[in-house]
Amino acid sequence: MIRVSRSIPIEKIKLVLFDLDGTLVDSERDLAASVNAMLLHYGRKALPMDVIGNYIGDGAPMLIRRALGDPTDREFLQEALNYFLLHYREHKLDTTRAYDGIKGALQQIGEGHGHIRKLAVLTNKPVRASRDILAGLGLAGSFFQVYGGNSFETKKPDPLGANTLMREVEAQPKEAVMVGDSQVDILTARNAGIWSVGVTYGFAPRTLEQVIPDVLVDTPAELAQALTEST
Repeated sequence: MIRVSRSIPIEKIKLVLFDLDGTLVDSERDLAASVNAMLLHYGRKALPMDVIGNYIGDGAPMLIRRALGDPTDREFLQEALNYFLLHYREHKLDTTRAYDGIKGALQQIGEGHGHIRKLAVLTNKPVRASRDILAGLGLAGSFFQVYGGNSFETKKPDPLGANTLMREVEAQPKEAVMVGDSQVDILTARNAGIWSVGVTYGFAPRTLEQVIPDVLVDTPAELAQALTEST
């Protein structure tokens, strides 16, 4: 069901920004496998996937910091992060898949409301892995740009990435919307002054109760409807 807190003027939207993990792709199992491979390598106990899911969203360094219980040894933390990244690079597409219906939804959203829109990915995941996943799943062609957590000096919810993308397509904040599965994405939208759509099928739907998006949807089909039909 589509829930509307504020109606988005979809006829004016020129740019749609998407989070990656939990929004476009279900990558939780591969991320959890690489986190646990790192933990086991350092003699730690593996964590349940739902626990790791709660740690995802603020970038790989924060994911590893949380999984290790916030260690104070910075050298160890960097070594563990490097181990995770190397493992994940080899296993990022073992089970990761686009959510059912997301390819069709992207096509509908891109065709817009009588005019072609620009679509982009803005994620806190490292940019190389993000682009490789999109290419591997046949989604890369939907987006004019992909930025990751290491593309800028700051990560979401800082608005730098969103502001950069708006400049690239000459869009005003009222002409842009951010789509994501967590409060990080909704806060990014607020900080950039743009519209927001939250998706409950991702990793962190509970956080969308803490930071309310303009529109909340439960499926990719509803996402497409919310951005192509007046509500």
